Amino acid sequence: MSNRELAKSMIDRLPEDKMIFVINMLEGLGEMSGLDLYPDFKPNVATIAAMAETDEMIRAGGGQHFEGSTEELFSQILEE
Repeated sequence: MSNRELAKSMIDRLPEDKMIFVINMLEGLGEMSGLDLYPDFKPNVATIAAMAETDEMIRAGGGQHFEGSTEELFSQILEE
């Protein structure tokens, strides 16, 4: 049995709620290998605009940097 066949066999036996972990591992391995695992992925207009805004903030040194816990971040957001 090849490694690919063994991996597929193991995946087939995993419960559906654990598949997200397999997907995360495969994405990480793909990135480390320089593979484009989502060649058909096309971000929508809102996502493209948000990425451009972020790139501009980084380029211009703008925006706000937050250091702290997630709880503190959400508390700060809810206070605004």
